[in-house]
Amino acid sequence: MTLRVVAAAAAEGLPIYLYGSTPETLSRFSAALLSAYPGLKIAGSEPSKFRLSGPGDAAEIAARIQSSGARVVLVGLGCPRQELFVYAMRPHLDMPLLAVGAAFDYHAGQLRKPPAWMQKRGLEWLWRLGLEPKRLWRRYLLLNPAYLARLGAQRTKLWKAAPPSAAGTPLESFPV
Repeated sequence: MTLRVVAAAAAEGLPIYLYGSTPETLSRFSAALLSAYPGLKIAGSEPSKFRLSGPGDAAEIAARIQSSGARVVLVGLGCPRQELFVYAMRPHLDMPLLAVGAAFDYHAGQLRKPPAWMQKRGLEWLWRLGLEPKRLWRRYLLLNPAYLARLGAQRTKLWKAAPPSAAGTPLESFPV
């Protein structure tokens, strides 16, 4: 998905912004993207600080992204940090923010890609679990089934999701 979005942005002349990961990964990822899509405009990039946000961080980050001229933001902070970041930035940015997971690492050449047959069958998660079992087992074997159970409960109207701000507790700190 990430490369399709990047290809479309390059074709439309839409500048992108890369947020997350490390300076080394961002440098390698940017180089790979510019090599594959010569017309691509990377308006800016910013590595993760690997901490929770503080007062004013959201506005400062949003100002940097807005002033770059970007029209699409790719966020690679890892799950669930990137989803929290994207949610927290919604009121501050008027452009699409896409949580792209390990795409920065994959396309920077820092993670081995799964075989084509696994990609076609949606089994990238199994490949990742095999590469990093100590880090990912809990996410894939405990959290994913819990997510599917909630999704099913929501679908059958047994449970209704409430975002933090709707529940009266605004998201005050998020990963940056």
